[in-house]
Amino acid sequence: MADPARARRLAKRIATIVASTIEQQIKDPRLVGVTITDAKVTADLHDATVYYTVLGRTLDDDPDYVGVAAALESATGLLRTTVGAQTGVRFTPTLAFVRDTVPESAHRMEELLAAARAADADLARVRRGATPAGDADPYRPAPGAEADPEFDAEPGAEPGDRDTPPAGDRFDGRG
Repeated sequence: MADPARARRLAKRIATIVASTIEQQIKDPRLVGVTITDAKVTADLHDATVYYTVLGRTLDDDPDYVGVAAALESATGLLRTTVGAQTGVRFTPTLAFVRDTVPESAHRMEELLAAARAADADLARVRRGATPAGDADPYRPAPGAEADPEFDAEPGAEPGDRDTPPAGDRFDGRG
């Protein structure tokens, strides 16, 4: 088993080598717009997974995922040979190509956040002109209105009763 740090370094190097080889040596037109985003290498350094994304020819055009996958499959031998020559490891890892779905997920997340922001803005616009139903605080008398002493007293209390005992009286019954 190799050191995990060594596996990460090798994966980074493989991603760089594959990206530059696709750009400079492979002339397949199906690989135009392919970006290598990441690579992962197993702990034994025998297998490498290379992640890629594909841009469409135009902004409105959907990428040709099937064509790109076929082109990468046909170029795997050349890419593995180049990786072996440039890394200098004893055993050249096998290469597997996987389409990276993180950009699509991020785009979808941005759309959801934009929809949530729009809903919040609509709610704030509606709330701006809204008033509470009924009185603002129905339990407080209006400013300037006199308080009703019978309403404020506790049920069963006589006028003049106090809420607190006279000084010296204690609540615990000891005097």
